Amino acid sequence: MKTILVLAPTPVLPDAIRPLLSPEEYRLLHRTDLADVEPLAKGSFLDACIVDAEEGDVRVLWMIDKFHQLAPQTPIIVFKGATWDWEEEAYLKGVSAVLSKPIRGRLLLSMLERFSKPAAFTRQIARVEPRPAVRVPPAVIARPTYELASSSQQALQVLRRFSEVLTHSLNAEAMLRQFLLFLREILGINRSVIFIRYAAGTFGLANPDSRQLRPASAIGLVPVALNTVELSLESGIGGFLCSTGRLLRRDSEEANDPEIQEEFQLLGAQLAVPILDRQTLLGVAVFDERLTGEPLLNHELELIFHLLEELGLALKNIWLHDQVVANHQMMSDVLRELASACVVISRDLKILHANKSARALFGRLGNRGADPEFSDLPAALGSKVYQVLNTGTGIAPFKYVVAEDPHSIYNVSVVPFQQQGGGVPNSVLLVVEDRSKEEQLRRLEVETANLRLVKTMADRLAHEIGNALVPLSTYQQLLADKYKDPDFRAGLESAMADSVKRISRLTSQMRFLARDTLVAREPLPLAQLLEDAFQEAQKYQPLKSANLKMDKRDQPIILAGDRAALKHAMAEVMLNALQANPSNAKVEVRTHLDSGERGSHWVHIDIVDNGPGFSAEALKKVPEPFFTTRNVGLGLGLAVTRKIVETHHGKLEVIDGRKDHPSTVRISLPLDATAA
Repeated sequence: MKTILVLAPTPVLPDAIRPLLSPEEYRLLHRTDLADVEPLAKGSFLDACIVDAEEGDVRVLWMIDKFHQLAPQTPIIVFKGATWDWEEEAYLKGVSAVLSKPIRGRLLLSMLERFSKPAAFTRQIARVEPRPAVRVPPAVIARPTYELASSSQQALQVLRRFSEVLTHSLNAEAMLRQFLLFLREILGINRSVIFIRYAAGTFGLANPDSRQLRPASAIGLVPVALNTVELSLESGIGGFLCSTGRLLRRDSEEANDPEIQEEFQLLGAQLAVPILDRQTLLGVAVFDERLTGEPLLNHELELIFHLLEELGLALKNIWLHDQVVANHQMMSDVLRELASACVVISRDLKILHANKSARALFGRLGNRGADPEFSDLPAALGSKVYQVLNTGTGIAPFKYVVAEDPHSIYNVSVVPFQQQGGGVPNSVLLVVEDRSKEEQLRRLEVETANLRLVKTMADRLAHEIGNALVPLSTYQQLLADKYKDPDFRAGLESAMADSVKRISRLTSQMRFLARDTLVAREPLPLAQLLEDAFQEAQKYQPLKSANLKMDKRDQPIILAGDRAALKHAMAEVMLNALQANPSNAKVEVRTHLDSGERGSHWVHIDIVDNGPGFSAEALKKVPEPFFTTRNVGLGLGLAVTRKIVETHHGKLEVIDGRKDHPSTVRISLPLDATAA
């Protein structure tokens, strides 16, 4: 009997497969978590694995990769949904076949017969019989003896022993001490000290730019006495070696300096050797004579010099390694304390780092705070991470809303970590910032602003409608007594007409403020539109002296838009112009054409009055709703005009705000492709 494993989050797929397989030939196991599969996969109990690939879920690739590592010989068959687009990647991760849903029984049975292993083979445990031991006579075994007869053999022996020192290549103190013990063993040196540059750099690490040398390791000296001695690169032994880069003997003429002699005496040493990294001086090694009192020979000193040079390179690598470790620790500390969830993911979809917020957000259910795995990431985030890892191109930050909790809103960034040479990144940084509280505050602010707007609008509307109803109410009270009076009836008719116009204008303003799209779109001659708007404005401000002046053009300008909306927008601006100087109102309209970016064409309509103009303070508030310099009206005229103009993809601006000068309101509108 063959055992088939089905990895699926729900029992839908295994329930659909089970009737297609013979129970005498196949045993079907359903698992939802990869952790429950590990004993089966490692024990070679499975003949095939069927994976359910949900719609657009990239976490299936991670599951396939993990299963393939556990059971590389077990064939994998994937059943994918209509929008699962990772088929090529699945084959690259070792999948044997990718089939589309719904399940076709004959095709599935054919695949299982083709890919699954014979039952006898899968159940057989190979036994390897131990071979009998072969005894070799002692005389046959060669017993080499190492006789250091030549200097080359001695050098090879020294290099072999020196390699033992480099086993401590990540611990400077242990490496230096092992080196001094190594020199004592092969050369019999009585006393030795190594000084390195002072640890005053970033994070307390050795600083190559320091001018002080501190004792790092010693043999044959009392630690208390050693801690009181420091060398300097400015003078003494350190200064000489820094300037010359060669050995210094205590009994040489170059060591006649009193400070040098005093330092040799304090250390009980006879020789100082520089520690170089082939570029700069990293430290100084100070040695005494042999235990027998004999001095070191020149070829031995030459060997020590070269070994110290290699030691200097290893020492510099240790400093660089410590710097990297310190930087890594610092970045880990920073990421750990960030309120945003930060996850570093490698190319093989392993979580390299996850801070506390990420563990709380993505940790496995029931084990919050544990290190998450790639499969714990939501499908929407996992697919973005996989995309960046494959393309090496970062994506713009985007908003992520949890499907189960629409009030949980996050701002997500996926940043690739690439080497200087470019190419695909080695890893990516996933940053998930919780914006739920900010969104709630923003919604509260919008709701509060809307409530304030509704309150203001209700107050202004009540006031304006009340003003329109006052004369009607007065006439209504006198109607019974004075109805037969012709003058009374004429006044009533005039009051009713005026009130109807005011309320009708309010209704139009509210209607255009509520629209976000165009109701109709038709070609409109600009000159005729302006004349109609001027006549509409005169209905609300009937002045006999009112005069409209427009520049004449050889070829008419044709707009495309909503006739009623644009007429109302122009009428509002012209009404303000008429009200600016009621005694001698003059309105001038100037038009000029302009070409914008990408070949677009615009018409700029400047409406100029002959009033005193706006003050600088009033200019800033002119387009705002409910701002007015008059005692009557809502102050919605220019606000309605701006809304209509912006609905037509145009722009409204007040150009001239100097006091005692005429004001200019400019309306800029895009021209239709057929405009002249």
